[in-house]
Amino acid sequence: MSSKRSTKEPSGIDRDLTSYGDMEFSRYMRRAFLASAGYDAADLDRPVVGIVDTSSDYNTCHRQMPELVTAVKRGVLQAGGLPFAFASSSWNEILTSPTTMLYRNLLAMETEELVRAQPMDAVVMLGGCDKTVPAQLMAAASADVPTVMVVTGPMRTGSWRGERLGACTDCRRYWAEFRAGRMDEAEIREVESSLCATAGTCAVMGTASTMACLCEALGLMLPGGAGPPAGSAERLRHAVASGRRAVALAGECLRPSDILVPAAFRNAIRVLAALGGSTNAIVHLAAIAGRAGYRLTLDEVDEIAAGVPVLVDCKPAGSGYLEDFDRAGGMPVLMGELEQLLEPEPRTVGGKTIGEILESAPERGAWQQTIRAMNDPLAAAGGLRVLRGSLAPDGAVIKVAAASADLLAHRGPAVVFESPEHVATAIDDPQLAITPEHVLVLRNAGPVAAGMPEAGALPIPSYLAAKGVKDMVRVSDARMSGTAYGTIVLHCAPEAAVGGPLALVKDGDTIELDVGKRRLELLVEDGELAARRAEWTPPELPKRGWRRLYAEHVMQANEGADLDFLAERDD
Repeated sequence: MSSKRSTKEPSGIDRDLTSYGDMEFSRYMRRAFLASAGYDAADLDRPVVGIVDTSSDYNTCHRQMPELVTAVKRGVLQAGGLPFAFASSSWNEILTSPTTMLYRNLLAMETEELVRAQPMDAVVMLGGCDKTVPAQLMAAASADVPTVMVVTGPMRTGSWRGERLGACTDCRRYWAEFRAGRMDEAEIREVESSLCATAGTCAVMGTASTMACLCEALGLMLPGGAGPPAGSAERLRHAVASGRRAVALAGECLRPSDILVPAAFRNAIRVLAALGGSTNAIVHLAAIAGRAGYRLTLDEVDEIAAGVPVLVDCKPAGSGYLEDFDRAGGMPVLMGELEQLLEPEPRTVGGKTIGEILESAPERGAWQQTIRAMNDPLAAAGGLRVLRGSLAPDGAVIKVAAASADLLAHRGPAVVFESPEHVATAIDDPQLAITPEHVLVLRNAGPVAAGMPEAGALPIPSYLAAKGVKDMVRVSDARMSGTAYGTIVLHCAPEAAVGGPLALVKDGDTIELDVGKRRLELLVEDGELAARRAEWTPPELPKRGWRRLYAEHVMQANEGADLDFLAERDD
């Protein structure tokens, strides 16, 4: 081995050497230990592709992740690369307390540092369940190593008594029926065992599937990768192709910074609106954009979304499931239908621009109605709206496509809940005398106070549900699952815990929602609000650890809820 230092930029296994104060010794030690794993000089002369493996027994959505890792490795080897899979944390919404959103930024930080610290010329990131994909996109933007995104894919639907169903919009619908007394204990247990028929993410257009689709729209996923179900042959073929493409990227050095340009985020908002997708995606896109050095504002989101109709007939905005979306052609067909609205210039991980991809997009088949034509949409433009007013001066969001039309202009008295725990213990108390005209208000559920859980879809009080009430206006600084539905105002900023107006609401205050005017108002005199503010005290921060760091540094929802020292900010 020569002791002379090479002037060529390190690549492959010589990237990111361990610091011993002697670079040649670092190379020597690295090869010695890799020899113990059976690698020889021919192996170590190849470009290295890292594979982020989010397998976990706690993450049932990722049950078939090992199969995907194997498929990606096959593609890397076919293309002459050397695959190295490595584990990261894997956050599953259902088995995580209090919410995976609290840990999205932790996963983003961990993934970024793992990519930076270990030698790899390119990386394939395998995610799926809600926060893994946005966290990985944030990490990709920050680490800026050539990246390909791959997801587990959605689960297939099951059935109960002849009715097709799937997680998790149907989970909520049947639970509401159970709470209303229209299903008994035996029936809800039967449904429970039928909702999640296979591995994979939720079968509807929840946050996981929305973010998978947005990976394609942003250009960090090979075309057609968002829709194939978990465990399907097409899902595995896509993983193999992604592995092959990662090796090519290592040579081309096409980085996320070349792909995640402002026009790519504008295209993603257009696709989000056409999907009738999850409101959570607005927070995630703002965070990803912030990592890429672009400030994506709620006003820009509102302006873009206002011009795009809802084209995808999937729950909760529609009636179908993700396997229907995939059979109808998935993202390639949807983007082809949106061609006139999309900006063609952004580059994609496949090497083509969005415009070049659209030139060969498959035509929308007239035999299906899951992906609708622009001149025959599922719902008019404006399926996602941004609201402002005295109750949310920095903005709030509402998914109009999943709301009740008769509640989009509503004025009613507030019933205030101090936390998600307060909702759980008090919502069914008949002494509160809640009526359908009331506005249910949840506070102290924002980023600083609680990590921003999916608590915004407050349940209808059981005694109202028993009378047939299925929707009410609900307002909070929390999020809701992308699988949820109803007239629900979310992400109110600033949140109550930092002194936002939600902190000042009292029972009986009049709240006015006017989605047509994009307004959310607290109809209380300024003098009274000033007196309340003088008496308000902020909640105590967590004592230690990640929760303390998070509470001290997390930004508000309208800014993406990233940590302030991780975002590329102008100020």
